[in-house]
Amino acid sequence: MNPDELAGKIRQDTKDFLARKHKLLIGGQWQDAASGKTFPVYDPGTGRQIAAVAEADSADVDRAVSAARAAFESKAWRDMKASDRERLLHRLADLIEANADQLAELESLDNGKSVMMARHLDVVAAVDFCRYMAGWPTKNEGATIPVSFPYVPEGKFFAYTQREPVGVVGQIIPWNFPLLMAAWKLAPALASGCTSILKPAEQTPLTALRLGELIMEAGYPAGVVNILPGYGHTAGAAISAHPGVDKVAFTGSTEVGKLITQAAMGNLKKVSLELGGKSPAIVLDDADLDIAIPGAAMAIFFNHGQVCAAGSRLYVHKSVFDKVVDGVAGAAKQFSLGHGMSPATQMGPLVSEEQARRVCGYIDSGLAEGAQAVAGGRRLDQPGYFVEPTVLVNTKPSMKVVREEIFGPVVVAMPYTELDEVIAAANDSIYGLGASIWTRDLAKMHRITPALKAGTVWVNCHGLVDAALPFGGYKQSGWGRELGKTAIDAYTETKSVCLAY
Repeated sequence: MNPDELAGKIRQDTKDFLARKHKLLIGGQWQDAASGKTFPVYDPGTGRQIAAVAEADSADVDRAVSAARAAFESKAWRDMKASDRERLLHRLADLIEANADQLAELESLDNGKSVMMARHLDVVAAVDFCRYMAGWPTKNEGATIPVSFPYVPEGKFFAYTQREPVGVVGQIIPWNFPLLMAAWKLAPALASGCTSILKPAEQTPLTALRLGELIMEAGYPAGVVNILPGYGHTAGAAISAHPGVDKVAFTGSTEVGKLITQAAMGNLKKVSLELGGKSPAIVLDDADLDIAIPGAAMAIFFNHGQVCAAGSRLYVHKSVFDKVVDGVAGAAKQFSLGHGMSPATQMGPLVSEEQARRVCGYIDSGLAEGAQAVAGGRRLDQPGYFVEPTVLVNTKPSMKVVREEIFGPVVVAMPYTELDEVIAAANDSIYGLGASIWTRDLAKMHRITPALKAGTVWVNCHGLVDAALPFGGYKQSGWGRELGKTAIDAYTETKSVCLAY
């Protein structure tokens, strides 16, 4: 897509937004970074700069933490009725929905994904998640406890618990689903009565900044939400270590998650982590291949493979291995790669030059160690960060492409014979985020499911998430859970109250 064609497809309000001077949201005001620095934002489909954004660092984090603390202690937020917090979240959901087309274009231009997918998945899911979480402020209940205190035989006591917001939270989100991840983080924090400093990924800050405008329009008190675009090693590190932050919530790589954990030890702040994955997709010999083949393909190629729970290890029973691999490779070859704003695009570019080089480095490593590419295996020679959907066979468990998270459209396919063999192989990973089983045999499904060390096991589907269903991982895929009531629990403390009478 040439620049003239691209310009003709972009809405005027999107163009106007891109042309603005993009500042930090601190204490209800849009402000320049204390340093005066900005950083560029690129369109992954062309490699061209499309915006410049204020670059937050530690001085800006100090200001944002002060603003968030003041808002948390203010009567306007602290004493707000639960039903009013509910109405605010519904109002925010309505505003996201009303601006869905613009948000989808910003997401496509910033991240590279298809504008159609951004409109009908990312934005729709963000609205749904806000509306789901809007129901929790009036239902965040404690319990009455029938205490005994046997060492006070004549005493009479009434005991109960109540849930209270944890306080000021730092929230650091990734670049693969920028708007949706912002909603995943902010909605439960706001429903619980916390205040937030949100740091979007430096690659994709635009929808977070537009969301900040909608948050202010919705009527949230100043300082309840602060948005600080910036780099992980400066703004992200400052948020993680700041003594005024009561909790940090992070979605991203396991490597960075470990650094955040170390930084958070300074004041023993609460930490929740949704980290990396190397999820297995297991196709049994009895699977309905009309479902399993396209399902396994989408498990890895959805969102260009830039999904923490992507089915990047494909284990197929040897009796159907060739048929499944041929089918998945055929699907890979049929994807239409192009700019996210093109209606013909089925798969866009990777998010950045750095990510494209990283993914290609893994492919080259696998090929050098003896793997064979039956589909893809190269970067497209054109502007933008396009890498072909790739299917590798003849891999070994010791290879980097099998063991490490690639976070791109690359799947390794491996045959197996026995159930115990594939269960052991599926669990042979430092990760444990998700897994899928493709079968028509319920007995086998019930045998395999409890044996898999994964936070979510999908059966005859892969990667589906819902606002009500907890999501998170075992092992080095993270601490805690997102979504559902568990997300509310992550942003609240339990206080026990005991009354003698």
